[in-house]
Order: sequence, then structure tokens, then C-alpha cells
Amino acid sequence: MSDHVYKLIEVAGSSTESHDDAIRNAIAKASESVEHLNWYEVKEMRGHIENGLIAHYQVVLRIGFRLE
Repeated sequence: MSDHVYKLIEVAGSSTESHDDAIRNAIAKASESVEHLNWYEVKEMRGHIENGLIAHYQVVLRIGFRLE
């Protein structure tokens, strides 16, 4: 088994549906320009409230990808 080295990036995703959808949006967008994504960690979760209801969900993720 070989050793791997990873680089970390931080991205923020948002959604009007859920925190889960915000995570998926962030990972999908990051995967368009970064190869070998391997794992993520939710660093922050927050949202925007409008008229007493949640209007937007936002997450900040740390994403690790393997260096070649």
C-alpha cells in the first residue's frame, strides 16, 4: 500500500432546500475544477432567515484531494 499526500481547500456552498443540498452543491462545483476529491469535513453551518423562516442554508467545507 502506498502513502498518499492530500491538499486541503475550503469552499462554501448554499441551497434554498437543505444543508445536505448545500454540501452536495459545493462538492459538485469543486469537482468541476479539482480532480481526486477524497473526503470532506463540515467546518461551519449557517443560514439566512426571512420572515421567521429559513430562506437559505450555507455550509463551509474543507475538502481533501489527493496529490499525484
